Amino acid sequence: HWGRAVAGAWLGSPSNPTGTLIAEPELRAMIDYCREKSGFVIVDEIYHGLTYETSPVSAAAITDDVFVINSFSKYFGMTGWRLGWLIAPERFVPEIEKLAQNIYLAPPTPAQHAALTALEPATIDILENHRDAFKRRRDFLLPALRELGFDIPVQPQGAFYIYANCARLTDDSHAFTLRLLEDYGVAIAPGIDFGSHRTEEHVRFAYTTSMKKLQQGVARLAKALTNSPNNFDAPGAQAPLPNGRLVK
Repeated sequence: HWGRAVAGAWLGSPSNPTGTLIAEPELRAMIDYCREKSGFVIVDEIYHGLTYETSPVSAAAITDDVFVINSFSKYFGMTGWRLGWLIAPERFVPEIEKLAQNIYLAPPTPAQHAALTALEPATIDILENHRDAFKRRRDFLLPALRELGFDIPVQPQGAFYIYANCARLTDDSHAFTLRLLEDYGVAIAPGIDFGSHRTEEHVRFAYTTSMKKLQQGVARLAKALTNSPNNFDAPGAQAPLPNGRLVK
């Protein structure tokens, strides 16, 4: 799909919404291909650290001729501090500095001190416990969703999302998610939030809440997909549609 209008490639690994990881050989091949085309490579590594069966290789370890974006928001859980970093080819640093000086000048001092504390070994121990908790939640939610009829061909390797095909349950993922929210108190994201490819067939689940709430959410979802006369005490609760399909 490379054409004259293409300046480069923007990659995300681990990915939102799929949680998939680009393996090192594939990442090297993509970087080499872009280099052959004289294109830029920007790699979003914001979810690095939140991987479960393998440790991803940073694109910066493969080549210096790449832009790598990272943040304290995800692994470190510092979303409100608005702090991150950029690794860039040295020849672009002066221009990037000009942008930084005119957009935000510098991060606030308290945020910088918080980031230093986040890098301390004692803090990393806490964060690793959080990562273990994410893995346990994923290992609960993934088979539970498959049993309910969601098609999830690939196990998420990182981040905290599951991108599920819901075509066996609905032909309109946006209406599906609205119905679940309004009638059953279950919040998931429709595929339309993540692009244009077969969005009506996909929804995204996040396992960022507690195991207890995940279990409750799965139970509510299961009831929504059955023909049970019992409904949840959610605003506007209605009986499920026939055959367990939630459509417009």
